[in-house]
Amino acid sequence: MIEQDNFAVEVIYALPTQQKRISVTVEPGTSCIEAVKQSDICRFFPEIDLTTVKLGIFSRAVKHDEVLLPGQRVEIYRPLIADPKDVRRKRAEKAKEEGRANKTTGGRVS
Repeated sequence: MIEQDNFAVEVIYALPTQQKRISVTVEPGTSCIEAVKQSDICRFFPEIDLTTVKLGIFSRAVKHDEVLLPGQRVEIYRPLIADPKDVRRKRAEKAKEEGRANKTTGGRVS
């Protein structure tokens, strides 16, 4: 069996006004959540709940126990503030009220 060396991955978390990228060296077989814990990013962002946090690798949602590969970036996702469907529905209702959309079909007024 070939022995694999430790490798670097990044853990990243972003807020609207700031972001933090932490590089950690992990052993082969390390899971995403283990890398997040190893990065100690919660020291900077105590609001992150490691039991329920959503994670991703390069914009692809992953499970906490997914094993990392060299060069990957673990992304920590924030919960949505508003449901995108509700936001769109409210925007469409406002357009109808302002006369920018047809009140029956919702289509644009020409």
